[in-house]
Amino acid sequence: MLSAIEIYNKPDFKYREETFSILAINAWELLFKARLLNKSGYNMKSIYQLEPKLKKDGTKSKLFTPKLNRSGNPMTIGLPESILRLRNKGDVINENLRYSIRALVELRDNAIHFHNGNEISKEIQELGFACIKNYMNLIKEWELRIDMSQYNFYLMPLAYVDSQVESEAILTDEVKNYLNFLKKKVSDADMADRNFDVAIGIDISFKKTATLAGIGMRYDEKGVLISLSEEDITKKFPLSYKDVTDMCRERYSDFKLNPNFHAVMRKVKANDKLCHNRKLDPKNPKSQVKQFYNTNIWKELDNQYKKK
Repeated sequence: MLSAIEIYNKPDFKYREETFSILAINAWELLFKARLLNKSGYNMKSIYQLEPKLKKDGTKSKLFTPKLNRSGNPMTIGLPESILRLRNKGDVINENLRYSIRALVELRDNAIHFHNGNEISKEIQELGFACIKNYMNLIKEWELRIDMSQYNFYLMPLAYVDSQVESEAILTDEVKNYLNFLKKKVSDADMADRNFDVAIGIDISFKKTATLAGIGMRYDEKGVLISLSEEDITKKFPLSYKDVTDMCRERYSDFKLNPNFHAVMRKVKANDKLCHNRKLDPKNPKSQVKQFYNTNIWKELDNQYKKK
């Protein structure tokens, strides 16, 4: 996945979207096969394509053997079969994640057999943002021992800023078909799923200001430059108390609104990274305050309750 991101973020690289899709799909295949091996006790047959063994008389046996490629090596399963076998072993592969991967596979196939014009580069980047977010979230969900803090998992948001809107008349039939396919996946997405996305919308705007509100600050030399507006805070803390309790009922099998839950929430409210106290009327110093929560609250609650 790092190679896919590095290629995409190069200032000038031909076929960046096509190359990204090929490398990203390879990263997904490796992740799923590694997970499958782990859940199968590292039995290599768990990732092999199997076929009936032939008897001496040429008839098919009830025993299965790995299917070999032209060089005589066992053939491994593809991405769809990897997902199917993982689901058969109890792993939940969310619908949005499957839609996102299918859209990426379709992009990869078009890149290999046809050509994707640059008129859809923005749509492809939105798909890429979701791909990276989903990849990181799945690694966290599976609790894999991978330290991702040393890497920058992002696509340059200005990679397509010079692209112009093309008239529909110049779109090829292949590009139109792919856009329709992608729109179908996005429209079918589960909007209640906050962990995985099919595509993530991008909007860039440039504005001049006479105030200091837009100036970022650093807490130390190694700190990350930040600039938060009221809209940014809303995006960072999107969950109300009701959102949290409603989603807890859907997410956990043993959830109860009881003193234990209130004790956990008191710890959450004390953490300014998880909870933000927002005044209902920012101009009124005596305004009532309402708490909003960051989606990382699930890391805390997952330790307290059993997921469905």
